[in-house]
Amino acid sequence: MEVPELGSPGLVVHIDNGVLHVRIDRTDRRNAFTQDMYRGLKRAAIHVDRTLGLDALCLTGTGEWFGAGGDMAGQGATDDTLVAEWDPTDHFPFRHFERCRKPIVTKINGVCQAGGLNLVMYSDISIASDRATFRVPELLRGAPDAWMAARLAEHVGLARAKYLYFTAARFDAAEAAAMGLVGKVVPHDELDAHVEWVLEQIRRTGPTARAEIKRDFNQRLPEPDANMFSRMIGSAEMAEGMRAFVEKRPPEWP
Repeated sequence: MEVPELGSPGLVVHIDNGVLHVRIDRTDRRNAFTQDMYRGLKRAAIHVDRTLGLDALCLTGTGEWFGAGGDMAGQGATDDTLVAEWDPTDHFPFRHFERCRKPIVTKINGVCQAGGLNLVMYSDISIASDRATFRVPELLRGAPDAWMAARLAEHVGLARAKYLYFTAARFDAAEAAAMGLVGKVVPHDELDAHVEWVLEQIRRTGPTARAEIKRDFNQRLPEPDANMFSRMIGSAEMAEGMRAFVEKRPPEWP
C-alpha cells in the first residue's frame, strides 16, 4: 500500500498491518508543531478515512517529547500553499481527527502539552507511558485555545479543567489517567507492545459498527469557538505573551 505524502519534514510515516503510523520528529524544537506539521496530520486523518485497507491511524512522538504545541517562535518550514486555505482553522487537524470514521490512537511517549494535548483529546484511544507528563500552558502566553477549551472539561470535568487551565500546572501520567484525560498508562518499556495489542483488537472489530459508535460519541461534543483566537491575536496582551515566550522571560501584562 502506498505511503501518503503528508508534506512536512517533521512527520515520519509508514504503514504496517493496516495502520498508518505517523511519528512526530522535530526533536531540535521539542516536537513543536509548525503549520505544515499540523496540516500534515490533517492529511493523515483524511487519508486514513478515505483508504480501503487502512483500519486506524496511530500517532506518536520521538525521544522525550510527544508534542509541545505550536511553534510560537516562528521557526517552521515555509509552505506557501498554506495561504490557499481560506479557513485558517482548517490548518489544524483536530476536527479532522473527530470526523475520521476510523479510530485514531495516540501513543504518548513523553512530554505532552498545548497542541500535543489537543491531539490526544481529539483522538479516540490514548495510551501513555508512565514517563509522560502533561500541561496546559496557553494562558501563560496570553493565547486562549478554543480547541482545548472545547474538550478539556469534557474529559476531566469543569472544576479540574479550570484548575489545569488557570494554573498551567504540570501533572504526570497517573494523574492524567485518574482524571480521565488518557485511556491507559503502561510502563514505558511496554508502551510499544501494548499499543500494538490495542491496534490488533481494533482490527478485530466491525469497521462500520465502530464508525457508528465513534460518530455517536463525537456528535455529543460541543463545537469549538474558532473565533476565540481571532479575537485575541491582535491584542497587546497576546503580543506581550508571545514576546515573553520567545525571550524566555515572565510576561509583563499590559
